[in-house]
Amino acid sequence: MKKQLAGLIIILTFFVFAIPVYAGAPLDTVKVNVNNVLDVLRNPKLKAESAKEIKKEKLRIIYKMMFDENEFSRRTLSRNWSKLNPAEQAEFVKLFEQVLEKSYADKILDYTNEKVEFTKDEMKSDTQAEVQTKIITASKEIPIFYRMILKDGKWKVYDVVVENVSLVQNYRTQFNDILSKNTPEQLLETLRKKVSKP
Repeated sequence: MKKQLAGLIIILTFFVFAIPVYAGAPLDTVKVNVNNVLDVLRNPKLKAESAKEIKKEKLRIIYKMMFDENEFSRRTLSRNWSKLNPAEQAEFVKLFEQVLEKSYADKILDYTNEKVEFTKDEMKSDTQAEVQTKIITASKEIPIFYRMILKDGKWKVYDVVVENVSLVQNYRTQFNDILSKNTPEQLLETLRKKVSKP
């Protein structure tokens, strides 16, 4: 149950920044865009099982608008990013997105009206910020920090920290372990197999 809750929280964070914002504090961006996500999740027309794929597609579009996929992938691989050639990097970005969706999509669809509170934002530099929030469930409060980067006038997320656990760091550990013993092609093949599993 704890793993499922963590998965729900992580994927909820992915969809907070649905609309690019050209000005204003990062915290305001979070407040505005979380409602767009919740609108999809709470839409009564999308409650039926037959609408599951439609809901997933709507969330997928929001994810692509919100997330700096290249920044996220580059930071996740860290020093190993340069071991991949441009074609491999592009495939990694695509496969990694699919791995995340496969891992968390069903959990986000099980959202049951948990409350989100927005605490504060902290500018780390002119182009980076951290937004602090918490999700309130029936039994506990879970701190969620969003790490954001400003590119081309748009704030986008590149990492999520749930109860002091960084999503980037978590996957970095896994991928670094694979690449310490295998080639980039073997890493990609591992991801291809994970994505192709039913």
